[in-house]
Amino acid sequence: MDARTTLRQDTGQVARDRILRQWRRLDNREAEGAQRRRDRPLSELVPQVLGGLRLEERVMESQISQLWQQIVDPMIAKHTQPVGLAKGTLFVTVDSNVWLSEILRYRRSEILQRLQDAFGRNRIEKISFRLG
Repeated sequence: MDARTTLRQDTGQVARDRILRQWRRLDNREAEGAQRRRDRPLSELVPQVLGGLRLEERVMESQISQLWQQIVDPMIAKHTQPVGLAKGTLFVTVDSNVWLSEILRYRRSEILQRLQDAFGRNRIEKISFRLG
C-alpha cells in the first residue's frame, strides 16, 4: 500500500464521520475522546488500588479485635466491642449508658494507654466510645 492509498482511506474515513455527524445533527467527537481510557502502567495502578483498600488499617482493626479481651479489663470487654479504625481514631461501641459513662469518666485514658503500648502511639491516637 502506498501513501496515496492510505491518504484516500483516511480521507474516506474523515468524510464518512463528517456525513454521519451531519445526518445525526450531533458532533460527539469531544465526548468520545473524553471516554477513551489511556493505557497506564501497572506499576502506577497497583499502589492506587492498594491504597484505596486501606489494607494496613484493616489488618490493624483485625489485630485489635483479636486482642481486645486481653488488653482491656474483662468486665469492660464484656460490654464493649471495637468496630473500626480511621485516621488514628479507634471507634468502640458500648452496650449501655452506664458502661459508657463509667468508661468515659474513669477508664478512657487507661484503655488508650494500653492500646498505644500494644500498637504504637502513631497508629492509635484517640479512642471514641459510642453507644451501640
